[in-house]
Amino acid sequence: MMGCIRFASRLLALLPGFFGIIDAAAAQESNTDLAKKLNNPVASLISVPFQFNYDRGFGPENGDRETLNIQPVIPFSINEDWNVISRTILPVIWQDDIAGSSGRQFGIGDITQSFFFSPKQPGPDGLIWGAGPVFLIPTATDELLGSGKWGAGPTAVLLKQDGPWTYGILANHIWSFAGQSDRADVSSTFLQPFLSYTTKDAWTFMLNTESTYDWEANQWSVPINLQASKLLKFGEQPVSLFAGVRYWADAPDNGAEGWAFRLGMTFLFPK
Repeated sequence: MMGCIRFASRLLALLPGFFGIIDAAAAQESNTDLAKKLNNPVASLISVPFQFNYDRGFGPENGDRETLNIQPVIPFSINEDWNVISRTILPVIWQDDIAGSSGRQFGIGDITQSFFFSPKQPGPDGLIWGAGPVFLIPTATDELLGSGKWGAGPTAVLLKQDGPWTYGILANHIWSFAGQSDRADVSSTFLQPFLSYTTKDAWTFMLNTESTYDWEANQWSVPINLQASKLLKFGEQPVSLFAGVRYWADAPDNGAEGWAFRLGMTFLFPK
């Protein structure tokens, strides 16, 4: 009888550790799922990335630019079958001599605001998609930080998630329709093909380009990005930390060149 009691007491002493292992495994699985959702631009997940970019080689003076992109993503349910996902890009820019001896500017650039209407469930072939309008809002605090134009056009995303892999493309085109008459018109196509792999311990490795074709100037800008991220939890708050490098494969004569880097963090607010 005393042996049974001792056995039971030892078993009870082991239970907290046992359930701790279960909780840790569940947390790891949850982190992996959240990391995969971050790879989906139209996931039903509120997230707020803070993305810092450093680029150099602008103009004849080899000017540089640091950009902090604040990019909240907020999904809204409109009925049982559809979401609309708001994606905002608000750039805060520091730059120096990007147009010859143009001095240093600091301030806000133009906002890009997208809305994607997306089915809540993937299609029978596993394809996930969203489409809607994109707007260019001339919020720049200096003429060298923005276009001075209002713009609008279509945007769309198409992707598939297959096990640890996510691959797809996001695209938009913006035409200017109003703004400062002495500024150049905007007709710009953005293409972002992407490929990512997420591990079971919530590491994600991503390769993409964020290519832009300026139809007014007939010029490409093609940065190739390689990035690694890790999803962690600080208390109950999930956060993804990321860092990467980029290479400018093509750019206008006065554009960025060579190697650059990116780093930042994304705050997630799962339901």
